[in-house]
Amino acid sequence: MKKYLNIYLVWAGVFIILPILLILFYSFNGSESIAFDHFKFSFINYRKFFEPLYLKMLSVTLLIAFLSTLGCLLIGYPVAYIISKMDERIASSLIFVFIMPMWINLLLRTYGWITLLGRNGILNRFIAILGGKSLGVMYTPTAVILGMIYEFLPFMVIQIYNALKKVDPNLIDAGLDLGADRKTIFRKVIFPLSLPGVYTGIIMVFIPAISTFVVSNLLGGQKVYMIGNLIDQQFTFTGDWGFGSATAIILMIILILALAIQRRFGRDLEGDIV
Repeated sequence: MKKYLNIYLVWAGVFIILPILLILFYSFNGSESIAFDHFKFSFINYRKFFEPLYLKMLSVTLLIAFLSTLGCLLIGYPVAYIISKMDERIASSLIFVFIMPMWINLLLRTYGWITLLGRNGILNRFIAILGGKSLGVMYTPTAVILGMIYEFLPFMVIQIYNALKKVDPNLIDAGLDLGADRKTIFRKVIFPLSLPGVYTGIIMVFIPAISTFVVSNLLGGQKVYMIGNLIDQQFTFTGDWGFGSATAIILMIILILALAIQRRFGRDLEGDIV
């Protein structure tokens, strides 16, 4: 057991801790050079992030991530609830259907939405056949949100489904015996007991939604610019590793705060249920 623990610690040190330390190091580098011997300690990269342009970009990112998470929740909860009431074999097959698209590369799945929502895409061609006006959805925040909901919906559905399957049927039977109707049982028993899955699903959607850049880059074009795109640009095009690293650290802090809030709500919820 100790041998495997040591292997894990080495792996974590090389692939997790070391990269984070490097990003932290570059975030405090005030020099334009990325060489270690030209390091100049400074907070200039962090001060730059709090300029109005980048704060607006952060607000847009948080809003899109919030709406995407909300969309996944509004769609995912009813779907997970319906599946949880089905026969075990059918439910397993439907969950497999949700998981199966995740085996396809994220980039390819996003290109599929371009084919669907593009000016000459399937949706606009169908609308044209019906005599309607084409929809200018591509390269808008709406397209980005739709793409994110599609990409991250399985995370929400699976977490809520697992929580619903853990609800003791005896509690539902007890509610029926005491004269409660189905709506009351759902509101007072099923939904509160499924909240741990809801909270976990929210975090599992919100974290990739706030940090992604592939979906916003392909479906938003140059009109929807998120924090993930900013970090990617600083490392791959601009070459400003210091500002890119500082932005990544700030984004990491936001994600850690989101996880802390989720854990706090989880503990409070478990205490209320007990």
